[in-house]
Amino acid sequence: MASSSVLQMNESRVAEGSSAPSGRRLVINADEFRASFNRQPFMLGHHLAGHPLFELPRLLELAARLPEASVAYNAGDISVAEGLYRGPRNGLSVEETIRRIEDCQSWMVLKHVEADAEYNALLDSCLDEVQRHSEPLAPGMRKREGFIFISSPRSVTPYHLDPEYNFLLQIRGSKTVHIWNPNDPAVLTDEELEDFFTSEEQKNLKFKEAHEQRAFVFELTPGRGLHFPVTAPHWVQNGDGVSVSFSITFQTPTSERRAVVYGVNAALRRRGLKPTPAGRSAILDAMKYNAWRIARRLKRRVGRSATHH
Repeated sequence: MASSSVLQMNESRVAEGSSAPSGRRLVINADEFRASFNRQPFMLGHHLAGHPLFELPRLLELAARLPEASVAYNAGDISVAEGLYRGPRNGLSVEETIRRIEDCQSWMVLKHVEADAEYNALLDSCLDEVQRHSEPLAPGMRKREGFIFISSPRSVTPYHLDPEYNFLLQIRGSKTVHIWNPNDPAVLTDEELEDFFTSEEQKNLKFKEAHEQRAFVFELTPGRGLHFPVTAPHWVQNGDGVSVSFSITFQTPTSERRAVVYGVNAALRRRGLKPTPAGRSAILDAMKYNAWRIARRLKRRVGRSATHH
């Protein structure tokens, strides 16, 4: 694996010349960010370990305030290949799961915590710092979202990918992240990406044990974070203690357009065609995106016309 060398390289780069000024949430090495953002995973530091918003009583209060659909949880002693959100339920309520997280072998995510004012303010303060570095590379940060993961010792987050730019900040406990290059066709095919962006079951990918040797492996501890490029496949193994981590994510016009192109390609493939993969041709991608926009606009007009008759 490329794990130890990559980890050591990133640890040293974060440490060298990256001390955060007073009041900063994150510790970002500008050179590392510029070279690696959305190309490959890289480590960063943060100052959120021990923050009161991530103490279990506060997270219990947050879970009670969030809509039911924003809280997902299941048993944590599951296979890497189980599929995200596919694990069996643990038989406990949300409150019981958080209170007993140390011994109930469970995995929980509080989704869209930006809906809560306190957590939204913290999310914004973190992503404002990211945006100073990301804007020249991927302009137009939008759709800022936050997710908090609360997991029992040794629990597993199954193999999956996410459609956003993501920075995972470890708050409490430790976890090992196995992550792959999203541009490696041997690991992730265009057809799988097209399915991800168009299928109702988009959260699930088929895990291939043979590809494990191609993974980058990172150890996260409190005060450390990891950047996940868009659609980078990954799975996570918790350490021996309770783990709390904060995922700060966003989209840009570029990432949203790319998702549309995957959807158009999926539709073309269903018609027996072999579309040029997304990202291969800027001209073709633009044509597909514009065709999708026109089709959506016409559909809306037809819908409005129908409601007026």
